[in-house]
Amino acid sequence: MNRVLLDLGFIKVYYYSIFILLGVLAGIIMVWLEIRKDKINKDEIIDIFFYTIIFAFLGARIYYVLFNLSYYLSNPLEILCVWHGGLAIHGGILGAFLYLLFYSKKNNINMLKLLDILVIGLIAGQIIGRWGNFFNSEAYGSITSLEYLRSLYIPEFIINGMNINGVYYLPTFFFESVWNFVGFIILILIRKFYKKLRVGQLMGFYLMWYSFIRFIIEGMRLDSLMLGSIRVAQLVSFILFFVGVYFVFFNKFKSYKEAKLYE
Repeated sequence: MNRVLLDLGFIKVYYYSIFILLGVLAGIIMVWLEIRKDKINKDEIIDIFFYTIIFAFLGARIYYVLFNLSYYLSNPLEILCVWHGGLAIHGGILGAFLYLLFYSKKNNINMLKLLDILVIGLIAGQIIGRWGNFFNSEAYGSITSLEYLRSLYIPEFIINGMNINGVYYLPTFFFESVWNFVGFIILILIRKFYKKLRVGQLMGFYLMWYSFIRFIIEGMRLDSLMLGSIRVAQLVSFILFFVGVYFVFFNKFKSYKEAKLYE
């Protein structure tokens, strides 16, 4: 699998970077379409987008580096080489959450309403961003066979890409991307048609939906971040799933439509 989209000699453009960028743009578009309804001025929207993306990116990278610390201590310059891969979604979520918590407190913004808006952009970005893993030949699952992959009706170009050094692997990135696409559609439908929707429920549904598939897929992957014998992503997914359960099923907050971003 060729990781380089464009080689200009003095700089190389990697597929991984392009798909991360496309994912970010998709997320921004989805959030913009919703957040403009609350009549926030453009400067504030730009602030939310700009700093949330920066903190999400830093969180994703720092999280990944910390759980591969021995490697990066031996190769410190690799910390800057993000085009080689190594952005952890849970770290990105944490980084973004911490910034948004600060921003919401400072500007008297309804944090839950803001998160409800942002999670649809987040899952849209994840759908696209996961394809960067495909071109980087990473985030794949256990060894399998050509016959098994074809039995799943996976597109042939993905099967070919999962042939790494003559061995076929499960395309867990693809499973996750498809699952997130379905979740994205459901979130849109819930926001549009569910009349009793409360603030925090969209965020809760996202946490349940993504955490469920991530817990399963993480058990298949060969490159999990580890904490001793524990797969970190499974532990975090387990916790976030039940956080989502609370916001979906035990929610006593305001109606989503009645709640305003500015409290």
